Amino acid sequence: MVSRRRILLGTLAASGALVVGWGALPPRQRLTGSQPLPAAAGEQAFNGWVKIGRDDAVSIVLARSEMGQGVSTALAMVLADELDADWAQVRTEMAPVDAIYNNLATVVDGLPFHPDDQGSLKRLAGWLTAKTMREVGLMVTGGSSSIKDLWLPMRQAGAAARAMLVAAAAAQWGVPADEVLVQRGLVLHARSKRQLRFGELAERAAALPLPKAPVLKTPSQFTLIGRTPPRRDAAAKHDGTARFGLDVTPAGLLYASLVMNPQLGGGLGGFDARAALALPGVKTVVAVPALRGATAGYAAVADTPWHAMQAAAAVQPQWTDGPAATLDSAGIRRQLGEALTADAGFAYHTVGDAEQALQSASKTLQAEYHAPLLAHATLEPQNCTVLFQPAAPGSAPADQAIQATVWAPTQVPGLARYVAAQALGLESEQVAVQVTLLGGGFGRRLDVDFVAQAAAIARALPGVPVQTFWSRAQDSTHDFYRPPCVARYRAGLDAQGRVTAWQAASAGPSIVHQYLQRVFGLAGAGPDKTTCEGAFDQAYEWPAARISHHIVALPVPVGFWRSVGHSHQAFFKESFLDECAHAAGQDPLAYRLALLQRHPRHAAVLRRAAELGHWGAPPAAAADGAKTARGLALHQSFGAIVAQVAEVSLDPGDAQRIRVHRVTAVIDCGTVVHPGIVRQQMESAIVNGLGAALYGEITLLKGQVQQANFDQQPLLRGADCPQIHTEIIASTEPPEGVGEPGLPPLAPAVANALFALTGQRLRSLPLKLA
Repeated sequence: MVSRRRILLGTLAASGALVVGWGALPPRQRLTGSQPLPAAAGEQAFNGWVKIGRDDAVSIVLARSEMGQGVSTALAMVLADELDADWAQVRTEMAPVDAIYNNLATVVDGLPFHPDDQGSLKRLAGWLTAKTMREVGLMVTGGSSSIKDLWLPMRQAGAAARAMLVAAAAAQWGVPADEVLVQRGLVLHARSKRQLRFGELAERAAALPLPKAPVLKTPSQFTLIGRTPPRRDAAAKHDGTARFGLDVTPAGLLYASLVMNPQLGGGLGGFDARAALALPGVKTVVAVPALRGATAGYAAVADTPWHAMQAAAAVQPQWTDGPAATLDSAGIRRQLGEALTADAGFAYHTVGDAEQALQSASKTLQAEYHAPLLAHATLEPQNCTVLFQPAAPGSAPADQAIQATVWAPTQVPGLARYVAAQALGLESEQVAVQVTLLGGGFGRRLDVDFVAQAAAIARALPGVPVQTFWSRAQDSTHDFYRPPCVARYRAGLDAQGRVTAWQAASAGPSIVHQYLQRVFGLAGAGPDKTTCEGAFDQAYEWPAARISHHIVALPVPVGFWRSVGHSHQAFFKESFLDECAHAAGQDPLAYRLALLQRHPRHAAVLRRAAELGHWGAPPAAAADGAKTARGLALHQSFGAIVAQVAEVSLDPGDAQRIRVHRVTAVIDCGTVVHPGIVRQQMESAIVNGLGAALYGEITLLKGQVQQANFDQQPLLRGADCPQIHTEIIASTEPPEGVGEPGLPPLAPAVANALFALTGQRLRSLPLKLA
């Protein structure tokens, strides 16, 4: 008789064998989706990434959101180059939700391994993670990963389509395929001087089987990659025809103005809407529960944004307290410090015995650094438009029929579809998502609270499109903020001032734990690389080191802010290294280079930035005669290596006012698709990072955010922007991220320059002189 135990064991063994077998198989291709691409009349889909029309138009599918980072140009260039398309005939359109568009790179890069780790465990974890994300991951625009993740599949898609065009032409002409060439949208046979346009071949070519191993170009054969054609999104953004989320205006549109409990995480006990409903244009007032991490509130729906905002202000709510009712900024800082004293946390990187090396050092240093909560402050506040058209009662169910359309400026369209469907009581396949341009992302639109709210509000008004929008004040006071962080550093130096021990411990909340809970309802556990990245995953060669982080749960919503952990950990690391150099009486450049003996790419970037930034030469006085000084910093993030030299002075009329005159930046990001976009991203990151370094701070009092608008959390003004010079290191290495790596070195470069200028070591962000 077969026992239950044997059946269970047998089932487990079979399941284990299936998992092992699945893991051993190569990853599935990323060229064709679960459904053919929708094609217009006269269009032919070659794979999941490109269509060609009879009019020769080449339509390239974008699986990443355009939020100003130039992805609609650079990604199209990658495919068009392999296809040898005429760039003037290239169009782009947003991808549907499908597994082939899932982002593998950003999740693989999130594994907590050191960049120098070449071990089998890291390779196995990366392999299995990529396989898993291919099947059950998400379409994500983030982590500076768009080019890195799609570099190979989009090249393969272009090369495959080119090979199919060649095969179709060769068959029509009766010549060998290797005699057929493709140049700028034409298929040529040089010997017979015959040629065909893409559009003339598209129907026959698209019917051919997809090549199993399309041949890719060598870098010397690139015709578009490495050049700087005009950005595809530039003209529309200049003439005002670009469509962001707030520009969506389907017929019959109503507007919903959202108001949430001022206290983070607080509840809604009820409201009196009589005064609001008496105002002109007002349709209804809807209670909005706490959805996907958002605070509970209500929305007033009206026929114009103005009427909706007036009605929202007229509602009399009864708010209830939540878990953050007694929380303030001083309490957060104290709580993080106490947690760090009790437990240094999980060690992400260790070399030797750092504690013993500290004990035997000739000299020791220690310092404590702080970073505050920080808002994303996207210029386009959160918004989402939803049209809910439920099936009529009693009608026959139509499987998979679209019952809702969502227009959203989102970085995660698949996730937006999922949460909208949940809020509307539908299956995901019954919701269509149209991704608009994003008026700033910076990680804020990786969250989907505003999509869930919009869907819940639209559910109350079936058959009518409703655009839910946040005011600037709601956006500022109900963000998912960059986590606060406290870090304690210790270093041991030998008699020559060289670092013999490096110990870094920080404390703060976990973004990943909170994200899993609010989006998927999963309890987060274990280490979270984002808490410690920038501190442990660096090239410096420490003789002994321990770098750790202690996760502290706080009732404050935290999220992915541009460059995430790197944004503040780089400030801590590069500032403290400057302190070590000063204590050793050595030049900060030479001190860093001594720690990079086995990292020539990092050393080359640092040397070049120092050369271009005139490191070592006396800086000239500012135009008004003020004394100036320079500081430098080196940091690797999202695969790219960046060094910066900042030149600063103080305003002669206000000695507290910090001025940054010039920033020299050098980046090594591997192969560059569009050098102009790389420079724009560096400039954007430097301006963004300087604003955050000088002004960025969110404070809490009794659980309420104190900064509601840009007068309380300023952006950098044009007159205060430094001159920026960027140089890109030529490379044939695989492409790495460029959207975020320019930000982390900025704050420490400025802080180090201020120390050289004033002798004040600033260990807290934002930078404020005594």
